[in-house]
Amino acid sequence: MSVADDGESASVSVAVTGATGEMGRAVVDAAADRADASVAFAVNRDPEEGASVEGVPVDPAREFDRLLAEREPDVLVDFTGPASSQNYVAVATEAGVASVVGTTGFDESGEEALRECSRYAPVLKASNFGRGVHALRSAVEAAVADLPGYDVEVTETHHNRKRDAPSGTANAILETIEDARAAGSEESGERVHGREGEAPREAGEIGVHARRAGTITGEHEVLLAGNHEELRLTHRAEDRGVFAEGALDAAVWLAGREPGWYDFADVIDGADGETNSSSERGDDR
Repeated sequence: MSVADDGESASVSVAVTGATGEMGRAVVDAAADRADASVAFAVNRDPEEGASVEGVPVDPAREFDRLLAEREPDVLVDFTGPASSQNYVAVATEAGVASVVGTTGFDESGEEALRECSRYAPVLKASNFGRGVHALRSAVEAAVADLPGYDVEVTETHHNRKRDAPSGTANAILETIEDARAAGSEESGERVHGREGEAPREAGEIGVHARRAGTITGEHEVLLAGNHEELRLTHRAEDRGVFAEGALDAAVWLAGREPGWYDFADVIDGADGETNSSSERGDDR
């Protein structure tokens, strides 16, 4: 991050991958309206000749290494796919560039590869950059703790092109539920994905349901039911700009930090001045 002539911090420059995808476009679009973030360059796997987003030229992904060296961005913002994301983050890390990763669907080895990169450069990975989702998880944690023994069902709905199911956000919510139960010495049963045929509910199980339809941006609902009552906690995103703004908030916050593994909760909670790597916090999530 550079410093302006007046001594104040200039905008954080970001490299955007997957720039012609829906989230990539949203990030470039959101940056155009911000004073604290700007796009250093944007790439996509196979952009059409002359492609641009908000006036920002979109270069082929094969130019990523060269552009990284020439433009020297502060932070990479990545919403692509697990394999390409691992590659982008590895190259950015080698160049000493921080990474904000919104890509989901990583397997265990992919997640471990990102964590290895965080030993050498700051990496912030989040399944969701909506501040409302962070609030939802806090509310779910409190509700599960206050309602031990209640049945829990998680339903998520996304557009018909989404690849991973359950969504990364749904998995994060499920982890919150399981952690809250463990903290209250309540045993958490297995996750049951949908039901078919004769399928009586087992004690402690967590029902998980993934729906894919139309152009729905994202909706997550947690149902807790027991003692002749029910509680429903719901978050609905109406525009991808919500996530793009959150990712840029994360990029601005992450620029200049020490190497480590960070989460969007660090941004919202205003953690400052220390490395918040999961290894140092003892946080395994």
